[in-house]
Amino acid sequence: MSDPVRISRRRFTAGCLAAGALDAGNALESWGTPGRVNAQRKISLDQDWRFCGKSSPGALEPDFDDRSFPCVTLPHTVTSLSWQNWDPASWQDVWVYRRHFSVPPDLAGMRLLLRFDRVLAAATPVLNGHRLEPHWGGFLPFEREITGLVAAENTLAVEVDSRWLNVPPEGSPRGPSAVDYLLPGGMTGSVSLLAVPQIFLRDVFAKPVNVLGPDRRLDIAGRIDAQSRLPANLDLRVRLRGGGQIIASAATHVRVEEAEQEFHLAMQGLSAVRLWDTENPHLYDLEVAVTSGDGTAHKYGTRIGFREARFAIDGFYLNGRRTQIFGLNRHELHPYTGFAVPSHCERRDAEIIRREFNCNFVRCSHYPQSEAFLDACDELGLMVWEEPPGWQYIGDDRWRELAVSDVEGMVHRDRNHPSIVIWGVRINESRNDEDLYWRTTEAAKTLDGTRPCSGSMTSISTGTVEGWHEDVYAFDDYHAEADGSVGISAPVPGVPFMLAETVGQFNYSAGKGFDRRYRRAGDVDVQTSQAIYHAQAHSRAANHPQCAGAVAWCAFDYASLMNAYNTVKCPGVADVFRIPKLGAAFYRSQADPATRPVIEPDFYWDFGPQTPSGPGEHAAIFSNCERLEISVDGRPHSVLHPDRSGFPNLRFPPFFADLKLYGAGHPELWIDGFKGDARILSRKFSSDRSEDRLWVSVDDKELTADGANATRLVFAAVDRYGALRAFGHGGVSFSVEGPGILVGDNPFLLDQNGGAGAVWIKTRPGQTGTIHVAAHHDALGSGSVEIRVLAPGAAAPW
Repeated sequence: MSDPVRISRRRFTAGCLAAGALDAGNALESWGTPGRVNAQRKISLDQDWRFCGKSSPGALEPDFDDRSFPCVTLPHTVTSLSWQNWDPASWQDVWVYRRHFSVPPDLAGMRLLLRFDRVLAAATPVLNGHRLEPHWGGFLPFEREITGLVAAENTLAVEVDSRWLNVPPEGSPRGPSAVDYLLPGGMTGSVSLLAVPQIFLRDVFAKPVNVLGPDRRLDIAGRIDAQSRLPANLDLRVRLRGGGQIIASAATHVRVEEAEQEFHLAMQGLSAVRLWDTENPHLYDLEVAVTSGDGTAHKYGTRIGFREARFAIDGFYLNGRRTQIFGLNRHELHPYTGFAVPSHCERRDAEIIRREFNCNFVRCSHYPQSEAFLDACDELGLMVWEEPPGWQYIGDDRWRELAVSDVEGMVHRDRNHPSIVIWGVRINESRNDEDLYWRTTEAAKTLDGTRPCSGSMTSISTGTVEGWHEDVYAFDDYHAEADGSVGISAPVPGVPFMLAETVGQFNYSAGKGFDRRYRRAGDVDVQTSQAIYHAQAHSRAANHPQCAGAVAWCAFDYASLMNAYNTVKCPGVADVFRIPKLGAAFYRSQADPATRPVIEPDFYWDFGPQTPSGPGEHAAIFSNCERLEISVDGRPHSVLHPDRSGFPNLRFPPFFADLKLYGAGHPELWIDGFKGDARILSRKFSSDRSEDRLWVSVDDKELTADGANATRLVFAAVDRYGALRAFGHGGVSFSVEGPGILVGDNPFLLDQNGGAGAVWIKTRPGQTGTIHVAAHHDALGSGSVEIRVLAPGAAAPW
């Protein structure tokens, strides 16, 4: 425990406090925000950074003249990025950011800390010329106490090392091509100045116990940090709030005799608590307060949920009910910004996976992901697998220490999230390292103990599992059956089992030398196979009662050097812009028809060079309707029913139609969906390209003027009815008026992504008003959107 690397990443010293994140923008907190350690005061330092480029002599010194360097707002990436053709050489260097700040006089007598949410891949903060302890690793928060180093006016410089380092997930001698996701560096999270009293609370963990029993309780543990005024007699009070009401409370007295002392408290009387589940994700606010003899108080708030998540030999149980895991893996990388993604956009990903793709489970592959994403998962009822950074490679002893520390930091940060139901404690798809994985499993169980541990495996055992220390055997199954369909292996006997990955990157049946990737701009036959493969995987996984379910690969395309097209890897059912591909048709159809009836053809209604006879003889249509009636040019064509024999374990199997047609005259396709005798949805599709138009839409009509808030602007070539057209051509150009910045390619070439794309519109710090964005295409016409920008605190875009 004395290893200096581990101390810098995990230990609870005054120089590096392991605490939760704090959202930027709020200057004063009383009870705080979900899942986070609370300062009495918090000052956001996200704005007004000077990005000084590559490190140069004197750039870390207080008197360095940084006035000529550009002013940036966090999060920020060190290099300019498009949505493709990323070059690791553009970010692999040492960079410097600088920020000047003052300390308000009313913070006198308080302890001050700097909080960094994320810096990729290593960081050395320097305050007023004093070099603070470096931090290694780019996906978890760290803090440094600066109480004795501050003045009225201060200069904070941060040296950001984005080279290929001996730090998970990096370190392999093969360089960036050894990891199946790219790692553009920068200050990819928020920075805050925290002020706390001399005695304060941290690391509060609220553990629901016996959730399904009559004696349900909440075991609350945490640490009291008291660097002075010892011994101290303290009053500790805990309240649980829900719906604006106090549900339960507890109190005790604590005598603190050490600088760091644990406390434990049990809360009873929780019979009125409602359980968190995927359909009704009930959440509660836990409030903990400590008061010293002189009346000084510190308050800590975190958000929790009550649920039992249990993996058994016969599957997964949520609150005692057998629940089939239906999920997708998710990479956090975004076009144009890499990991420097505003919280609002992180939350949007969770909304897409839960509400549009109807998943109940997401695997955070392959690193701890944004707290904003996890907060949204809590709110949406989206269950989570979270794991440490890594991809196959295991390094030297120092690297292993950092891997263990990553597991510790991940569990410390996120153990109050009810959405997290399993910890990944193995490096993704790595060889079995018995000693390392004994340590990571032990770390997770020591710090939490309420969740099982697992890790993705690329080999499957048919007998006794030896040298394996986790609770759930998770297999990445990418094999194909003899007919080219998706193969699903029988579960490992005698242990809880699930599929951590399946389907993946390639078309199973296409031959070598063929573009088998699911590119929107690629082969149509390959594109139409993706949804079928995902449907096969989930149906066949459910055929094994022992299998808890499948988490398919994956939700979104992402940046990689492995089997990628212009550094974009294409296994996602949505592209890098989060625009659904044909492959998403299966997931979109798995919704309750009473809430959202769906008709999603797994084809383009087109008679172009790739499909001169239309969709073909076995064209799939995904729908949650009971019956589909198809017409071509207004004439009845066929009546379809779901293929329950081919997909027996799906709630809503696909329909198949013979749509091999002669395309002269540009026929129209009409699909009516029925439940009983009632028509609940109709969709129309045109094959006449002469009436195509440019479609432009924005996710949010309101943003806040914090300089980081952004929204996605999506555009595509569509037919007269609004259906995406395959293989749009030409460029879309944009103009922006008002307090906004366009983040993305301008112009954007539709050919490169098959006719659709996106840019992001970002606010300017402190500038309110209306952003007008106009988009133009020479053949498809023009479109425009307006976005209101309000002062921070005046709008709630989520």
